[in-house]
Amino acid sequence: MTPENENWKPKVLIIGAVLGALVGLGTAYLLSRTAEESGGAPPEISTGDAVKAAIGIVGVMRGIAALGDR
Repeated sequence: MTPENENWKPKVLIIGAVLGALVGLGTAYLLSRTAEESGGAPPEISTGDAVKAAIGIVGVMRGIAALGDR
């Protein structure tokens, strides 16, 4: 193996962590902004909405994981 092929995994993990943090921060910002526009109360997220969001996130994760298949 060449040296550049040996250290790809830490780079992928760091990039994934940074992108995940940025997406999470953006999502939290949008959620808080929407709550403020709707009256300023804390957002009320139902269990059903949380489950729908979780299923969507798992779908996106599966799609990203499939990018590595050749």
